[in-house]
Amino acid sequence: MTSPELARAASLIRSIPDVPKPGIVFRDVMPLLADARAFAAVIEAMAAPFAGRFDAVAGLEARGFLFAGAIAQATGTGLVPVRKAGRLPRPAARRDYTIEYGEATIEVQDDLPTGARVLIADDVLATGGTVEAACHVLREVGCRVVGATVLFAIPELRGRERIGDIELATVFEG
Repeated sequence: MTSPELARAASLIRSIPDVPKPGIVFRDVMPLLADARAFAAVIEAMAAPFAGRFDAVAGLEARGFLFAGAIAQATGTGLVPVRKAGRLPRPAARRDYTIEYGEATIEVQDDLPTGARVLIADDVLATGGTVEAACHVLREVGCRVVGATVLFAIPELRGRERIGDIELATVFEG
C-alpha cells in the first residue's frame, strides 16, 4: 500500500465466513464502496498499471460492474458488461466454467469493434475461473484482452495460475 487512502480502503474490506456456503470466506467490499475517498483511491490503483493501454473495461457480474464502471468513467473509456447466462438481449459468445463453489456460464455481446483493447475488472480473484472465461468470450467477439485488474486476490486459491499469461494487477492480497 502506498497511501493512507489505500490503507483505509483495505481496512474497510470485511471477511465473512461461510458465505455463500460453508468453507467459503466472502470478501465484503460494500463498506469500501460507501467511502468516497477509499473508493476513488482503489479505482485509481486498479487503472494505473494499464493507463493508456485499453479502449474499454469489461466488468464481471456483479460486483465487477461497480469497479469497471468507475474505471471506465475515470479513464474516458467504454464499458462492456460480462453477464451471467440469459441476462443479455444479444449474446454473441458464451462460456461455461467452474468457480470455487460450483459452475457458471457467462456471456458477452459484440458491441466493440474488432481489435478493441479491453481491460477486465472484477472485485476478487479467487480461483480465476471467471477471469479465464471472460478472456475467452472477449477474444471470441474479436477483442484483445490487455490484462485484468482486481481489487483483491486470494493467493491460496491459485487464480493467477489459472489465468496463465494474462497480465494481472491487484490492489490487495490476502
